[in-house]
Amino acid sequence: MSDILFIKTSSLGDVIHHMPAVSDARRHRPDARIGWVVEEAFAPLVRLHRAVDSVIPVASRRWRRAVMSPTTWREIIEFHRAIRAQTHDTVIDAQGLVRSALIARFARGRRHGYDRASVREWPAPYCYDVHYHVDRSLHAITRNRMLTAEVLGYAPDGPLDFGLDRAALSAGESGRDAILLHATARPEKEWPVARWIELARGLAARGFSPLLPWGTEAERQRSAEIAGAVPGARAPDYQPLDGVARMIARAAFVVGVDTGLLHLAAALGVPLVAIFVGTEPGQHGPLGAGRIEIVGGLGKMPSLEEVRSAVERIAS
Repeated sequence: MSDILFIKTSSLGDVIHHMPAVSDARRHRPDARIGWVVEEAFAPLVRLHRAVDSVIPVASRRWRRAVMSPTTWREIIEFHRAIRAQTHDTVIDAQGLVRSALIARFARGRRHGYDRASVREWPAPYCYDVHYHVDRSLHAITRNRMLTAEVLGYAPDGPLDFGLDRAALSAGESGRDAILLHATARPEKEWPVARWIELARGLAARGFSPLLPWGTEAERQRSAEIAGAVPGARAPDYQPLDGVARMIARAAFVVGVDTGLLHLAAALGVPLVAIFVGTEPGQHGPLGAGRIEIVGGLGKMPSLEEVRSAVERIAS
């Protein structure tokens, strides 16, 4: 039995974009033991992937905020022990950053990753034993699938499989929830609050229940502002990612800006409208089995009417 360790730590969108590659690996290596090193906040979601046998959480984001803390260094030592505890036949760094390459260097096994022309940060390949060229202009999902296929020796064929079971996560429930994903870490990706309020009012008038999840205090306040202006809208309590996945799985549809949770909706096959404002969808747009409408683009703020029309197309 072969042993494969994937390293794709963050961000949420990047983690979701790697899920089809892991499903491919399981399909072509059905007897392999598959592990995944991922940022601790995303570990609950990765554990839902059908093909993943083990998850090794890493807390690099939190460690950077308290790098001199004794607790931080104890956790780093524990992580080092965890990743060294087992020898892997194949270690694949699908992130291509210096920090992910260093994690690969910690691991015991033959290390694979992008070459200097394909990688995101040029020093990373010095940590790999074998290098692969994958066109950087391709969609992130395609890049991950191609790298994994090159390493394991098969063609990246077959439909997208994110390894998540919407029916199981929703427990057979479906309703009239319309999830509105306004939150993003980058202000240039935001859609105006006033438009979210008008969109939510229109959805509520049609019998949908707008839900506005959040992750930070600033996002909670924005969710509360929008929900407070719309009868029947709610800003639900904070949940870990597996809980958020279950909430999205039960939704009628999702409307959101370019953010990780939007890609989670696509991975689950939930109908969605993707609002692009500060980025282009070509390399990182949502892909999945559900109905998907994309409006806007880099420097192209979509109007309220454009979004409403897109919602009509996915919700009909």
